[in-house]
Amino acid sequence: MRTEQNAFPQLLPHEESTHAGRLGVVFFPAFDWAISATHPEREERLLYTCDQLHEEGLFDIPGITEYRPNFTEQADLARAHFCLPNVAAVSTDSHLASAGAAVTAARLVLEKKADKAFALARPPGHHAMRVVHGNRGFCNINNEAVMVEYVRDHWPHPEGRPLRIAIVDTDVHHGDGSQDIFWNDPHTLFISLHQDGRTLYPGSGFPGECGGPGALGRTINIPLPPETADEGYLYAVKNAVLPILAEFKPDLVINSAGQDNHFSDPLANMRLSAQGYAALNRALNPDIAVLEGGYAIRGALPYVNMGICLALAGLPFEDIREPDWRPESVRQRPETSRCIAGICDKALRMYRRPPVRPTEGQEEDGWWTRRRHIFYDTDMLRESQHEGWRLCADCSGLGRIETSSERVARSLCILIPRHACPRCREEGAALAEKGHSSARYAHVLMIDHNKKEA
Repeated sequence: MRTEQNAFPQLLPHEESTHAGRLGVVFFPAFDWAISATHPEREERLLYTCDQLHEEGLFDIPGITEYRPNFTEQADLARAHFCLPNVAAVSTDSHLASAGAAVTAARLVLEKKADKAFALARPPGHHAMRVVHGNRGFCNINNEAVMVEYVRDHWPHPEGRPLRIAIVDTDVHHGDGSQDIFWNDPHTLFISLHQDGRTLYPGSGFPGECGGPGALGRTINIPLPPETADEGYLYAVKNAVLPILAEFKPDLVINSAGQDNHFSDPLANMRLSAQGYAALNRALNPDIAVLEGGYAIRGALPYVNMGICLALAGLPFEDIREPDWRPESVRQRPETSRCIAGICDKALRMYRRPPVRPTEGQEEDGWWTRRRHIFYDTDMLRESQHEGWRLCADCSGLGRIETSSERVARSLCILIPRHACPRCREEGAALAEKGHSSARYAHVLMIDHNKKEA
């Protein structure tokens, strides 16, 4: 593919959009894929959205264009994930198309065919972690992560410096998969606004989770109390997210645009409205949005998706109102507002003055290590991990993960990040060679992000 050395749009400062622009909507409803016939993540999840966007004439508006995704290759998935036992075992054509929708959206923006793009596709992906043994949280493949690696492979920054990318996850559930993938990446800022993990799956996403040893302060969690409404989300974006983005100065801003914090969603307890979603998106002003969750498939998704599209295009959205909307649906209690203000203050402090060492794990023989037990709730599968990051004064460090599950015997995964120093690259190659020659591991996988192939 052609590399666009000077393709980056002028992204900062990230201020509210006030004019109409070109919007590319990459639509892939995956009508032939579902976890089960009655599962919330099923075929008709985007059926009503498809009807609504066409019946309301969205694509008749000058500048708004519908696109179909290009399929990603399995090799693209292997740039973001260690798939065990292999990529084909944990993904389907629908996952290749959904990740491809995210990549297509990025290409539209970076090739300057659109000012902004929305990957309106399923299956979702933000619960898929670096290592993948199966499906958790309805997710096998992390679409945003595949897109980020594709962008970095094909659009290096024209000044030769690391590309700075911000992912703002507004799904009601903590984006634990995206957090895991970018945990030790100093060039990716991950911000998650979600319902407090003490009250909702996956039970994580607390302020102390602030990044790995080479990326402290690059993970920011904003856990919001149940019944947070439009007012609270907009406060968090304007008083925490936007100031952090302004200081980080990203080259590209991505919104993981989950919609399960709608007041009618059956899986959570928040009070966002369609207009609230649109106002949030207008304030955040991302370059690319990627659909994640959202399971009120008739009463919310068609209206929320329309609102997001209009907001991204810089068009009025104040007439959008879902059929079950009432003033009390989006009313927020004063104590909730006070709680959110305190959470946002803490998030700003965490970004500006992160701790000197991660709050997760411990130092062992020059490596920062953490042991984890991960449950794949969709597939009822348990994984054990021993993760380590080489503590390096010259780069963010070499990654090493030993993993096993009830499906796959002990395997070794080596990650050599972009801009790794020569010593970390050499040690990574040596660890992989030693693993291949050992009878200890069923599989040995290596991702070297300094090379174009996984």
